[in-house]
Amino acid sequence: MKAIILARVSTEEQKEAGNSLPAQVARMEAYCQRNGLLIAETFSFDESAYKTKRDEFDKIIDYVNGAKEKIAICFDKVDRLSRNIFDKRVALLYEKAVSDEIELHFVSDGQVINNKMSAGDKFAFGMKLGLSKYYSDAISDNVKRANEQKRRNGEWTGMARIGYKNITDLNGKKDIIVDQERQHLIVKMFEMYSTGSYSYSTILEEVTSLGLTTLQGNKLARSSIENIIKDSFYCGIAVSKLYGSYPHKYPCLITREIFDKCQVIREGKAQKLQKCSTRDFIFKGLITCKNCGCLITPELKTKKSGKTFTYYSCTNAKRLCQRLYVPENKLLEPVYEVLEGFARITEETQNTLVKELRDSTEAEIAFHKAQVNRIRNEYEQLKQRDDRLLEAYLDQSITKDLYDKKHQEYHDKLQLLNIEIEEHTKADYNYQTTVASVLSVARRAKEIFEGSEIHEKRLFLNYLFQNSTLKEKKLEFKLRSPFNLVLELSSSPIWLPRLDSNQ
Repeated sequence: MKAIILARVSTEEQKEAGNSLPAQVARMEAYCQRNGLLIAETFSFDESAYKTKRDEFDKIIDYVNGAKEKIAICFDKVDRLSRNIFDKRVALLYEKAVSDEIELHFVSDGQVINNKMSAGDKFAFGMKLGLSKYYSDAISDNVKRANEQKRRNGEWTGMARIGYKNITDLNGKKDIIVDQERQHLIVKMFEMYSTGSYSYSTILEEVTSLGLTTLQGNKLARSSIENIIKDSFYCGIAVSKLYGSYPHKYPCLITREIFDKCQVIREGKAQKLQKCSTRDFIFKGLITCKNCGCLITPELKTKKSGKTFTYYSCTNAKRLCQRLYVPENKLLEPVYEVLEGFARITEETQNTLVKELRDSTEAEIAFHKAQVNRIRNEYEQLKQRDDRLLEAYLDQSITKDLYDKKHQEYHDKLQLLNIEIEEHTKADYNYQTTVASVLSVARRAKEIFEGSEIHEKRLFLNYLFQNSTLKEKKLEFKLRSPFNLVLELSSSPIWLPRLDSNQ
């Protein structure tokens, strides 16, 4: 019988002599030689068996599924297979073993999993899996307790912040100390920001010119400055995503007073920015310049009388335009022309159009229902054939190759029917109701627009219009479908062509 060897480690400790990958491979090669197993492939990798994502192990599963003959999979011990009894891969390999498709050999444990196992063998295998999981859980608990004790001692278990650095002393104990080369630059950052006169970008330029870099020697990003300014580690409080905040034992680079002052300034700037950015304008973000393609932006201007007006102009980011200011009221003029055009559509026109649609779609609805029934009948027939095929295979009336071939054929046909019925389901054959809704919205468009808040007006215009541009001082736009067709009803008599079979 052919065999594959699987050697796996997940920690540095396991790589030591006795548990290393070469040691595992050597034991299994000797085992295969003693038992007459021909080694077809050897897999050797570092990967945790306690995680859901196991890419390297999944390659072995693919290899097993693609094998044309029965093979033996050799592990050093049960815990090299998995430390998680709920791992779906364990169940898959176990089922294949008891079905006589493969064999699982655990060399150091002296156990073979196959279709000839006794109840005692199965119980022993289950116990070993359970003990493997208990071992991992116990390690996890020990690590958690150790980290809890470190937090009580004020220790930080992760990478040091910029301004500090990780060290290992002569006894192998790890610690964090102040980075003498960088600490004064971190202090300077807080002092500059605490004045309220410097932005993150300005501070970045200053400390970069003074030689501040990341721990890897790279240039800091602007976001790094913000992260440092809002990090309480520098004033003595460590913050963990999992365990919250706690006081650490390391020297503080700044006082709590200067840290709090920086936070007040930071939050004040954020609120000011939010306040400025939340000012609503009707055409904000909806119009681009016809000439250069840049955005048309709004701004407030106050007259000598004290009245405030909104004007729009091209940002002229490409330096191609002469900046012209257009009052918002002038931009609204063509908008109101469209809204008033919608209002001229009568209720009688709406009802007549819906009736014509209803009459013209009766044949299409009947065809749609007939197609759905046909697909469902074909689907049920294929499912029944596939079920009978499986029964024939289980009764050994047909070979596995024939079963696989016909099963795949039925599966492909079922997939095509699924796609076809999805397409029919997506088709909306009740569009007379949709047309009634569109017409109703269009007829009340002016009323809706005038009764809305500014941000609602902007959303409504974006719903109606597309490709809005400003050419000098003239607003140009296109109505979205189907409102472009609806507007024609305000000036044209009702004419509805018969609908074809392809909507």
